[in-house]
Amino acid sequence: MSEKESKNPCRVSIIIKALNEERHIDTAVGSAVEAVAAVGGEVVLADSCSTDRTVALASRHPIRIVQLANAQERCCGIGPQLGFQHSRGEYVYILDGDMQMLEGFLPAALAFMQAHPDAAGVGGQVVEMNTHSLEYVSRMERSAGHMQAGAVDRLDMGGLYRRAAVEQVGYLSDRNLHSYEEFDLAVRLRSQGWKLHRIAVDAVRHHGHDAPPYALLARRWRTAYICGLGELLRSAWGKPQMGLIVAEMRELKLYLAMLVWWLVALSVWVWPVAMAVKALVFTGMLAAPFIAMTLKKKSLAKGVFSVVSWGFNVAGLVRGLAMRRKPAQAPVASVLLWDKA
Repeated sequence: MSEKESKNPCRVSIIIKALNEERHIDTAVGSAVEAVAAVGGEVVLADSCSTDRTVALASRHPIRIVQLANAQERCCGIGPQLGFQHSRGEYVYILDGDMQMLEGFLPAALAFMQAHPDAAGVGGQVVEMNTHSLEYVSRMERSAGHMQAGAVDRLDMGGLYRRAAVEQVGYLSDRNLHSYEEFDLAVRLRSQGWKLHRIAVDAVRHHGHDAPPYALLARRWRTAYICGLGELLRSAWGKPQMGLIVAEMRELKLYLAMLVWWLVALSVWVWPVAMAVKALVFTGMLAAPFIAMTLKKKSLAKGVFSVVSWGFNVAGLVRGLAMRRKPAQAPVASVLLWDKA
């Protein structure tokens, strides 16, 4: 920290992680600048080598812009950590490039943190704007519990964190994770006795990527986003947070059950029974989850998408377990592009 920075302490750093977000970045940055003006702080844009006008549009604002030195390192976990190592706030807020900060959240969150010294982080309510996408609707349904006000086990879709708590657990986000970076931070913090909360104040509007659900699944496979759970398990192996992951990660149990279902279905072909029986049993096993989820969701489209999504995620889990890792606390190679914060 420079002499200037030490004389002018920064209360809140809003870290915006972005990759090709020219459609929303001006709104995201502008709302973040307004938010920190009310409480004192800075805005840091952590760019993952965007190839559109994201950086050009963001540089119109009084912020700091840092960029990955190596585009091959792009992943969800590296952006927040890149921003964190270039920030200096007593508190840090993680904002996606397709979000808009809402007035009133930061003052309420800071007041909550001051009143609760055992809180490592606090989130607000997420106003989801993309209500027609099957993928986002399904995600909001799955996340309903920890998106409600009260004590929570994670702060999905952004939150305000205490820097001292983050430094105690080593780093803000695991640079190796292609997803689940917020849950990883949550279990590392909670395994050290810190608590997380969500308050009944709107924090952000989220726009999301407007893409057909199956195209979005395919993109998440190409970008390795879908490998995050396997990467998370590998990173936590033998560490205090592993117990929390196994106990609380509902989808882990679901995907393991799906994997067993696959193996049992494939084993049908070696059963010592007639070929017609094998074909009948195999077909029935394949159809059963589609029928069950269609009835549960009361929608054929939602039911089919749920099962197909599970299949992608099971394959991603296996793939993620085999992904190579770099030390999570190693500095992220970066370039400072703009500094008007």
